[in-house]
Amino acid sequence: MDQRNSLARKRIEALLDESSFVEIGAHVCSRSTDFNSGEKQEASDGVICGYGSISGKPVYIYAQDREVLSGSIGEMHGKKIAGLYDTAMKMGCPVVELLDSSGLRIPEATDAIFALSTIYEKKAKAKGLIPQYTVIFGQVGGGLAILPSLSDFSFMEKEEARLFLTAPDGVEGNKDEAFAKAEAQAKQGNLDFYGTEEEIFDEVRKAFAFLPANNEDAAYQEDMEDSLNRSVEGFFALAPREALETLSDEGRIFEVKSHFGEGAVTAFISLNGQTVGAVATNGEPLHWKAVEKMDQFLRFCNSYSIPILTVCDVPGFENCSCNEKHMAKAMASLLSIYGNASVPMVSLVKKAIGSAGAAIGSKGLGVDLVYAYPESEISIMDAKYAADILYPEKSASEREEESKRFLEEKSSALAAAKRGYVDDLILPEESRQRIISAFEILYGKANFDFHKKFGSN
Repeated sequence: MDQRNSLARKRIEALLDESSFVEIGAHVCSRSTDFNSGEKQEASDGVICGYGSISGKPVYIYAQDREVLSGSIGEMHGKKIAGLYDTAMKMGCPVVELLDSSGLRIPEATDAIFALSTIYEKKAKAKGLIPQYTVIFGQVGGGLAILPSLSDFSFMEKEEARLFLTAPDGVEGNKDEAFAKAEAQAKQGNLDFYGTEEEIFDEVRKAFAFLPANNEDAAYQEDMEDSLNRSVEGFFALAPREALETLSDEGRIFEVKSHFGEGAVTAFISLNGQTVGAVATNGEPLHWKAVEKMDQFLRFCNSYSIPILTVCDVPGFENCSCNEKHMAKAMASLLSIYGNASVPMVSLVKKAIGSAGAAIGSKGLGVDLVYAYPESEISIMDAKYAADILYPEKSASEREEESKRFLEEKSSALAAAKRGYVDDLILPEESRQRIISAFEILYGKANFDFHKKFGSN
């Protein structure tokens, strides 16, 4: 067939800047004549590779072509993708992969398996060097289902796409393919966004506007006209996503994993033209999924030298058996990124109660500047519970008075500031101005720590 009119090429051209795509390896075809493959060969070997630009920024891209050998992975198919990654890493350019494949090419047997493993290796080496984006179309199953999780950001078409390790009708006791669809995959934390093809490509372009090309590049947007001193009225009462939109230049935001760990919002925002990675909790007891989501997000930020803003609003941990099974490990991983991060870090505290509050962007974890509001609450526990524990012999009315005293003397933002745990008390409407000022003074921050490769877990 004419590769110039293939669905895979049309997808590439729909995403990239007009007329920017240059194909690489258009004439590569399978060498295999093993088993049942006969002498049939197809140009491109089921994958179109090349480079171009998105919003003027260079990018390497490949798209599996299901109209050629069902987009299956064979020896030369894998070599093309591996070669693309090698070049992208040398050039310091992001990679976008558009997946649509029947899986491994069975007639090529071990050649196909080895081809897939080389793609795994290239993606593993590229992690932390260049951003990787995966878009899932059609069917992505078996070993290919691991590729999106090796990327930094994953997107999935909401109607026809399927993502699974084992085909739904092959899973013991299951005949429903719902778990392989985009909505279910997003709720499991395997996707950052799902929607129509057009909506997905808009989100990818948005990501390119916020994120650097590589780990040594600066993540800056174009100059913004939004005032540095703009007041953010009613900020204290805003929900997390709305709060981040209000803080960001012109309300611009790129949120990731919005359907997973909904107790926290993770998003890239712009402050005075500088990209900042922001996490904001929602004032409800903390669930381990929200912690895992924040952990993954902050690790990306630190890898690509993106400053971190934390908006802490937590009354404690959610009391459930699920948390008992997963929270300690999830929180330990999050603490390791806060404790080892080398990027500028600023926190706004609305409420920080107990060990949950101590773990989300606190001064003790190495956050550079911590701000709170006059009405913020920072405490070892809820003041009422503290009074009940400390004064069990007193009457209810007396414990109520002790609760008020505990809140004022031990749980207020002023009390924390007096002990140096908060750098300053600010008014909510000043939040944008003070955060921008904080990141400006922290620009160029350098940590001189003992050398180590990475944490052990």
